[in-house]
Amino acid sequence: MIGENRNINHQDMCAGNRATVALVTGASRGIGKAIAETFAKTGYDLILTCSNSIDTLDKYAGELTEKYGISCRAIEADMGNAEDVLRVFSEIERLDVLVNNAGISYVGLLSDMSIEEWQHIMSVNLDSCFYTSKCAIPLMLKEHAGRIINISSVWGNVGASMEVAYSASKGGMNAFTKALAKELAPSNIQVNAVACGVIDTAMNACFTEEDMADLTADIPADRIGKPEEVAQLVLQLAQAPTYMTGQIITIDGGWQ
Repeated sequence: MIGENRNINHQDMCAGNRATVALVTGASRGIGKAIAETFAKTGYDLILTCSNSIDTLDKYAGELTEKYGISCRAIEADMGNAEDVLRVFSEIERLDVLVNNAGISYVGLLSDMSIEEWQHIMSVNLDSCFYTSKCAIPLMLKEHAGRIINISSVWGNVGASMEVAYSASKGGMNAFTKALAKELAPSNIQVNAVACGVIDTAMNACFTEEDMADLTADIPADRIGKPEEVAQLVLQLAQAPTYMTGQIITIDGGWQ
């Protein structure tokens, strides 16, 4: 079982000799993969999920285990499916940090979007936060401590033409973050979100080189962000003072 006591020294959120446990969803590539390595490097035990790249994620989990001497398990699960989420949590005895990173995008006119496409984005990007948080909260309440960190987007703050569904799902995530933070603050469980700007991930593969050049020209930092930079911010939130909760932290090179 993930979360069993193990003799590992960790400076943050540890009681006695037990290791700190983090669940990272959508961890097979991009931001989720970078978060996994950043947490592993710091000594966290990990549960990693993906929806359709389990062989790749299994191999990566093995690499992290060997490289950093942590416990790391890969699980194939659609986090927008309640039954899959329940199955994942049936194998977790303790959880200190939940990182809701799983997400998908849709670029196109809202009038061209099918009902099924709308529902799919909402289930993966927003419903998943409800399912995972609902399962994680009882585990965190037992310890009277925990962190829930949601990976959002600047489009959740300001909206984007041609990405209405994605913007709506991330805007919902932001509101979810602020409301849940207020609900859980008396229980010493912090809930925050990271609103990402343009990050160098496969999600941007739909854009042409010209599109990306135009985007970069609009960013004051004059470059797109790296997944490792987002991961570092997520780790900082996992270790931030407990008085910090209900915040949507933007990382976008000064863009929005």
